[in-house]
Amino acid sequence: MKIQRVDARSGSAEILQSLRQKLSPSGDVVSPRGRALTEKVFGKPLTPSEVVSAICQDVQREGTAALLRYSQSLDNAELSADQLRVPPEEMANAHAQADPELIATVRRIRDNVAEFQAAILHRDVAIEPRPGVRLTQRYVPLRRVGICVPGGAAAYPSTVLMTVVPAQVAGVDEIAIVAPPTAFGAYNQDMLATCFELGVKEVYRIGGAQAVAAMAYGTDVIPAVDKIVGPGNLFVALAKKLVYGTVDIDSFAGPSEVIVIADSTARPDFVAADLLAQAEHSPGSSILISWDESLVDAVEIELTKQVALLSRNELTLESLEAFGALILVRDEQQACELTDQFAPEHLHIETAVPRDQIVKIRNCGAAFLGHHTPVALGDYAAGPSHVLPTGGTCTWAAGLSSNSFLRSGSITEFNESALRDIASDVERLAEKECLTAHARSVSIRR
Repeated sequence: MKIQRVDARSGSAEILQSLRQKLSPSGDVVSPRGRALTEKVFGKPLTPSEVVSAICQDVQREGTAALLRYSQSLDNAELSADQLRVPPEEMANAHAQADPELIATVRRIRDNVAEFQAAILHRDVAIEPRPGVRLTQRYVPLRRVGICVPGGAAAYPSTVLMTVVPAQVAGVDEIAIVAPPTAFGAYNQDMLATCFELGVKEVYRIGGAQAVAAMAYGTDVIPAVDKIVGPGNLFVALAKKLVYGTVDIDSFAGPSEVIVIADSTARPDFVAADLLAQAEHSPGSSILISWDESLVDAVEIELTKQVALLSRNELTLESLEAFGALILVRDEQQACELTDQFAPEHLHIETAVPRDQIVKIRNCGAAFLGHHTPVALGDYAAGPSHVLPTGGTCTWAAGLSSNSFLRSGSITEFNESALRDIASDVERLAEKECLTAHARSVSIRR
């Protein structure tokens, strides 16, 4: 294994800037299969952005016909228009035949997620700052949202839970799920059983940029939504970026990331397992930052041991070597500074007192504190959503939550006396701006 090792004790770790650039969703992190398929379908080696632009334009112009054509050429799925939506009885049958223990797990996780999401849900706030004035900030759930569930290399019922439940807690009326027409996607029985258990009524066999375009622009089969959320590959991310403005999106996400900050109290086998868990996404970035050189040495040995035990060991190893790093720093302070600069999607602090470090770090999508809080808890069961900002965007973006499905707006109420009290201030500013009609709309009420 040739994971990069960096001694940053005498300066900054330029490797972080290099990794950040490679992991940017505006780059070209796409599999060789994806590149070959692009040439086959479009007849020339288009960039991912050009591919997405062509697909979205076709779906906007042609609707369902374009969806079916791209399903055939990109996913090798021969579908008719009436086969795009998964029949309710198929979801019910998947649920009836599902492993009872899986359904029990889904229910427990649903309750965990719902409990947390309900606790953080915004509530209307109203104040009466003076007699005759009532000011309210209210929160209204979105009417209809679309959720992307991946299905290329693995099935993701966890993504269903981590997107659907926050939307339901927020009070969204209609939820439409899109998943590729594959054995891991919209044909996956565990995914369909999870949808049925959560009460999702719309699941469509469509993936990639064409699914995003369908939800944004609407077709005769898939009605348009107000917001699109959920993870996906580079083409999904670029499509979400393209349709933003027509609809809202959760984030512009790239490959998964983790930084592990660890000291001498960390177990090397734990740290190695945590790094491998992210690399397994392939592509996925796994970075260890430590001021304990012996720990870095031990983790490297453990990585070599443990990667051989994984079912996706070749892909995981590829990812570690391309996007991983073991970084030795001077001290805790430098570890926190470098982490803040990288702004990782996931941050796992495995130190004696992790709360001492987290207060020094502003930028991370989700933090996991302590030796017994692996990131997988957040991926699957804890309560916060696992849909998080990547590519350094957590410097300004937030992870998905129940509040992501609310639209806020203000309500203002004045009585006659309160209007008179404030009228001169409104009139003065309006006249300074030469907006005399604005001023008159107040003065006429005096």
